[in-house]
Amino acid sequence: MNDMLQSPTRRQLLSMIGKTAGATAMYQAMTTLGFASESSFKQEMNLTGAPAGASIVILGAGLGGLTAAYELRKAGYKVTVLEFQNRGGGRSWTLNAGDKYTELGGDEVTCDFKKGNYFNGGPWRLPVHHYAVFHYCKKFGVALQPFIQTNDRAYLHRTTHFNGAPQRLGEVQSDIRGYVSELLSKAVNTGSLDKTVNKEDKEKLLEGLKGWGVLDNNYRYVKSLETSKHRGYSVYPGGGLMPDAKPSTPIPMNKLLNSGMWSDIYSNYTVYNHQPAMFQPVGGMGKIGDAFTRECRDMITFNAKVTKIYQDETGVTVDYIDSNSITNNMDGATKTVRADWCICTIPLSVLTQIEINVSAPMKQAMAAVPYDTSYKVGLEFKRRFWEEDEWIYGGISYTDMPISQISYPSHDMFTTGSGVLLGAYGFGEASYRFNTLNPKERINAALEYGKYIHPQYTKEFRSGTSVAWHRIPWSLGCYGIWSESSRDQYYDTLCAIDHRIVLAGEHCSHIPAWQEGAILSGMDAAQRLHQKAKKLG
Repeated sequence: MNDMLQSPTRRQLLSMIGKTAGATAMYQAMTTLGFASESSFKQEMNLTGAPAGASIVILGAGLGGLTAAYELRKAGYKVTVLEFQNRGGGRSWTLNAGDKYTELGGDEVTCDFKKGNYFNGGPWRLPVHHYAVFHYCKKFGVALQPFIQTNDRAYLHRTTHFNGAPQRLGEVQSDIRGYVSELLSKAVNTGSLDKTVNKEDKEKLLEGLKGWGVLDNNYRYVKSLETSKHRGYSVYPGGGLMPDAKPSTPIPMNKLLNSGMWSDIYSNYTVYNHQPAMFQPVGGMGKIGDAFTRECRDMITFNAKVTKIYQDETGVTVDYIDSNSITNNMDGATKTVRADWCICTIPLSVLTQIEINVSAPMKQAMAAVPYDTSYKVGLEFKRRFWEEDEWIYGGISYTDMPISQISYPSHDMFTTGSGVLLGAYGFGEASYRFNTLNPKERINAALEYGKYIHPQYTKEFRSGTSVAWHRIPWSLGCYGIWSESSRDQYYDTLCAIDHRIVLAGEHCSHIPAWQEGAILSGMDAAQRLHQKAKKLG
């Protein structure tokens, strides 16, 4: 029992994190403690010496596939890339004015934004420690700009608390810090920590808590001009004969506790992958896919739906048809590509439905990784009311409504005219609910919920678009989901070279759902396949 009150060793701490939060959280903790590197990317690849005449077919022109294609061609391979869509980049995808696509069920999704406005249907932000992404962005000339993840002017919202009124993030954070400091100072002053800190340490701790939590001389967190310097004023300081500044009133601690807003802060703003600085490509995340496509364009065959993958002792044969023939209800003639090796980046949700002769363990591994569901709704408004009315420049508001969050654009600030919000984005139960709606219903739902945070929605709305990832034909889901047990049992098999075929993509990485994972997987697959090809001559 007493052991529970002692500080755990670093090994014990990592074990507890792994058991309660999973591999991703433990990896991040290991990074913080110096036990793991932030990214396995170290330097530019320099593959050379491909066997004379050696060829590789790569299935999928997402970032993983195009990374492998780019690097292997430099090594001297003849590379052919087959891509189902009419563009490269995969899930690194931006919807621009005039774009449209057809989702499962036959509904057409359009993007009727004004020219220059856009919506990231897939990835939308880049953590600062994703070095491989930044390497290729720099190499291919993709301009980047800051992405504002945390903005104290954004909101936290609970439908059944505070009469449904959203609360400013900065106010909630300041009040939490103040109340925690007050409670801890009481523990120090009553001797509850005497076995942990000595007298000198107690004095230093109290002094630090007083400043950190903005406590008064009695170590209380109360309404004052001093606390308002941190949480904001009810009347802000002015000039001349303007009214004097007036302090704001902290949210009562019991109301903060009951609201559960603390979890929003620690699950969304302080996790490792969301720590500032974060970045985004100028003009949308699709600019990264566009750059890779430009570098690899002559290797890519677009509109190629793979129907069969067959390997034998000397190579790999891939059958495909023109995907346009499916859209137009035509019988497409089967075409064939033959190569010595194959890198397959087709999402497992799709690949498991294609005829492929890999080993039984590989087939089991492919079938063991389900794909998460996710939805996004982009809303275009006539004016940037979040800036003009509410002083919100970038950042994200979180809510317990099905829309989950609202993100404010980190670009084109202070401009006059229309702008686009990420009006809904979530996973899990809410995502399944959104996936049952047609495109127009998804937009209407996002507007109906969002107006409880921003009443301006009704008057200012102009246009909308959406992506429901389980209804996207070429991915049938958002990203591969790994559990601790499935990763232990299947991950190494999934990533291994199966005779002449190797898989790659975000699902073959320890950071699924991130572009960094796809790129690193593409690099690793290219490296290992190149080594095997050279060995066999």
